[in-house]
Amino acid sequence: MSIHLNPYLGFRDTARAALTFYHAVLGGSLNLTTFGEGGMSQEPAEADKIMHGQLDAPNGMTLMASDAPVAMPVADTSNISVSLSGDDAALLTAYWHGLLEGGTAIMPLEKAPWGDTFGMLRDKFGIAWMVNIAGKR
Repeated sequence: MSIHLNPYLGFRDTARAALTFYHAVLGGSLNLTTFGEGGMSQEPAEADKIMHGQLDAPNGMTLMASDAPVAMPVADTSNISVSLSGDDAALLTAYWHGLLEGGTAIMPLEKAPWGDTFGMLRDKFGIAWMVNIAGKR
């Protein structure tokens, strides 16, 4: 038996655009199911919104997201960040620059006091990301 913990992001109307953006940055395969396709559309205007989207990156990362129906509240802010970490400096730096496109750096990607390279950003969809590149040990 295996268990996986992965982020599931909630949006009001931008899940398709966000997942398409993350797919361009992270690569892999992207599967999108709309409320209409899933037989869950209560409102005709919501039929094309994303009921479930899943991005499976080639390195084993999974990111999921959906649009909330109009009747469901969506938080304006969150205290959750999506964290990318590892020792592949070139790949993680590329992810950083890709995610930063249209977003805002909260902390620049630079050498941290603990010896790693670390940065924080908020992407153009309002999602907070942290990138940590392991230093030489």
